Amino acid sequence: MYRKLSFIIVSIFSFSTLLSAQYMLKESHRKPSKIDHMPKNKVADMWKIPQDPAFYAKQIKPWPKARQKRSDEAFNRKYFKPWKLKKLDIPLKDFGWEVRFVSKNKIYTEKRKQIPASVYRKWIQNANYTQKDTKRYKAITTERTNVKALPTSAAFYLDPHRIGEGFPFNYNQNSTLHMNVPLYVSHFSKDRKWAFVRASYAFGWVKTHDIALVDDKFIHAFKNGKYAITVKDNLRLYDEKGKAVSFVKLGTLFPLSKDGIHYLAAKRGSDAKAHIEKVSVSHPGIIARKPLPFTPKNVAMVAKEFYGEPYGWGGGYGCRDCSATTRDFLGVFGIFLRRNSSKQAKDGQSVYIKGIPPQAKKKKIIREADPFRSLLYVPGHIVLYLGEYKGEPVIMHTYWGIRKKDGSKLITGRTIITSTEPGKERSDTKESSRLINTLKTIVKF
Repeated sequence: MYRKLSFIIVSIFSFSTLLSAQYMLKESHRKPSKIDHMPKNKVADMWKIPQDPAFYAKQIKPWPKARQKRSDEAFNRKYFKPWKLKKLDIPLKDFGWEVRFVSKNKIYTEKRKQIPASVYRKWIQNANYTQKDTKRYKAITTERTNVKALPTSAAFYLDPHRIGEGFPFNYNQNSTLHMNVPLYVSHFSKDRKWAFVRASYAFGWVKTHDIALVDDKFIHAFKNGKYAITVKDNLRLYDEKGKAVSFVKLGTLFPLSKDGIHYLAAKRGSDAKAHIEKVSVSHPGIIARKPLPFTPKNVAMVAKEFYGEPYGWGGGYGCRDCSATTRDFLGVFGIFLRRNSSKQAKDGQSVYIKGIPPQAKKKKIIREADPFRSLLYVPGHIVLYLGEYKGEPVIMHTYWGIRKKDGSKLITGRTIITSTEPGKERSDTKESSRLINTLKTIVKF
């Protein structure tokens, strides 16, 4: 009897200890940085055009639930694909771009000092490319992490004296990955501090302490077919001691727990292997079952989270660039997008609009594009189509700036809502460079 009672007490204690070890996802904020001190010029669109996404949300077109479900199933297949890979599948034309980049261009520090070949050759040597695809491990990110072009935290820029170069365009900042992102590990750097990984939408170097190796048992538990996704931006995940584990952006995926109450997160153990932690949330409105229904209320709520966010090249400084904004917005609704604008332009159905006169092009956009579900693409930039206002197409985009006649840019440096001709009222902006004159395709989903 005593032994039985002791076993019950130990079991209860163990169960309560397990519950107390849960992670907690809470509302938070992005830490201020020098990105917040960049210019934020305004143009007439910002006060002449309604700036609340809710104004345009009533223009959305019905998206049949069956189509959204198929889209979300495709999203999940692509998201988890790195765990299906048997070998590295990065095209040869893409692999090694960073070596070619630093070898062919003069590169500089943020303080405008040229980086000598002796320095970047050490970075290349550390990349250990002779060991490419020798590990073939399956892994997962255990916190939000930067994806670097080369295995170093050092930033490098093209000539900062040139217009459009220098901070924040750090070419070593290739991308960022949310936590809970499946990975295929090709190999490690010579110093073992970095892993070369292929994720669903990006590849490059991540810090080894930001990932953990997974086995079939972990994959079976984590890839359970029932997923939620964060619908509020700038959250933070804490452990049982109240210590911050990861910054969490809108668009981060969490599997649902079997109990239907909690969520699951990957945790890196002392053995560098992934373990599952249950996650509680401080407020139910910060996360939702994926895919979120495509309704006026939901598209307006999610879009508003991006509005005003500073431009963050490659996801740097806890922010987003144009393609990260479109990827995270559409991902909530079950639409998968890859890393950069040129890839995203091929992720949906393209409607060619290049060369069409401006007024005719505007009419075609309004006629063909689906509000909050279509993108407009010009090489180097991609935007979310919101709808129309007084016969003008309206877009939300994370925009660095508007080209001026002298070749420089009027820096807007954040996520804004504009027409396809922002800055049209200014005499110093270059007409031929206006978006309406350069947009190439409508991308439909």
